[in-house]
Amino acid sequence: QVQLVESGGGLVQAGGSLRLSCAASGRTFATSPMGWFRQAPGKEREFVAAITWSGIRTNYEDTVKGRFTISRDNAKNTLYLQMNSLKPEDTAIYYCAAFEGWGTSRRQYEYKYWGQGTQVTVSS
Repeated sequence: QVQLVESGGGLVQAGGSLRLSCAASGRTFATSPMGWFRQAPGKEREFVAAITWSGIRTNYEDTVKGRFTISRDNAKNTLYLQMNSLKPEDTAIYYCAAFEGWGTSRRQYEYKYWGQGTQVTVSS
């Protein structure tokens, strides 16, 4: 069982940066692949980035490549998403999620545990 709580969202101007954190509780965090997803107003939730349990491999949605960085600190049971060069189209609720398995995944249905989300708003 893994419980997830996101933080770090807020209002930022276009071109600015934010770092999201996802604090996890539960003994399986260190062995769980993790991901970030987002849902913009009026749109379906979409994949943003994923990371293996070890942190060695990562995977990004094309529109965030080169701007966002996913990372994790298993000793602190925390997942991060560093977001740079933010754009108004990045405005969304951001969710962290975990699944039981190997590798990384872009598929939401594979993720078993979800946080409540944190709002990110980018003004133009």
